[in-house]
Amino acid sequence: MLFFKTVSFLYLRYCLIILASLTAFMVGFDLMGSTSQLPASANLLIIYVVYKWLYAIDMMLPISLVFAFIASLVELIRSNALTAFYALGYSRLKVLAPFISVATILILAHIFAHSTSFARANEYADNLRETSQVLTPTNNLFFTHEGNYIYFGSLDPLLQKAQVIRVFTFENGVFKEALSAEEAHYQDNYWVINKAHLIRPPATLELKGKGIVSKDAQTIQVLYGFRPKILDQIYEGKVNYTITDALDAKTLLKTQNIDLTKVTSSLYRIFVTPWFALMIILIVYSYAPIGARFVNLSFYSFGAILGTLMVWGLLFMSGELSNNKTLSPEVGILAPIGLLWVYMALRLSRFKIKSHKNLSQKG
Repeated sequence: MLFFKTVSFLYLRYCLIILASLTAFMVGFDLMGSTSQLPASANLLIIYVVYKWLYAIDMMLPISLVFAFIASLVELIRSNALTAFYALGYSRLKVLAPFISVATILILAHIFAHSTSFARANEYADNLRETSQVLTPTNNLFFTHEGNYIYFGSLDPLLQKAQVIRVFTFENGVFKEALSAEEAHYQDNYWVINKAHLIRPPATLELKGKGIVSKDAQTIQVLYGFRPKILDQIYEGKVNYTITDALDAKTLLKTQNIDLTKVTSSLYRIFVTPWFALMIILIVYSYAPIGARFVNLSFYSFGAILGTLMVWGLLFMSGELSNNKTLSPEVGILAPIGLLWVYMALRLSRFKIKSHKNLSQKG
């Protein structure tokens, strides 16, 4: 237990130091590049910095876990503590257990954070820089739902209100009704229109048939389940989804012939991509020497850091290509993670075989 606590605290200390350093650099670099565009208000500036810091944590936490592991491992090797642990009878798996446990908990916390507005921190920061508002209205939304065509002149996700609404209803490709209203608000999973004007064409075009029917209506409910955030994000092409918004969008829109590539990509990046940190930790450990005299530690740490940055860069690039629909989410996100997992499994199998050979030679 003492061993587990000692190694865990060592790893956590390096995690905090490296994460704080990387996020501070990222936020500072952003501030230097956008000073002239930032809000003049000190309160808004502080809020902007906080949102950018949360976004930096989102970006840098997985790679910080790997860098912290490399730093902790190098310290254990340089101080001969790793050799001492092996001499005391600790297996390689037991030495690795504190790192795996802490990294897994932090990755799960990172994933859980995306069920909150933490996932939209960068969007909020950009809104503050551009308009001095956290959430900005979305204008001129035009979309389809269950074969109907809907137009919102303006949508305010914060107030959950829309203005200038037009709904054109079709049945089997035939125009049935046009609804127009000045305002609607989201309530009890429906968009509620208190006062609307309806126009219905005649069922047939016979000379003696009825003409166009025009009337006013009160309290009409439309678009069941279309929460304002879903409308705002899906039809504006945004990629910063919370887990709830992404899952709701997949459920509601899967039958609407709408391209949900960005939603799928967002879910994969939330649930799958962070685990690359754990895989790289295992790969780096498989190359770790027993003691400082068996390898040049500077060269080992440099190679580990360089390899980590290359893998992280490739994963980030393929994820962005997936967001931009250049690659499918499966090819851009799942395939690279799958290849990394295969390489990790091969390294661990060779690592285990090598360990057995060393034990048999000693025996």
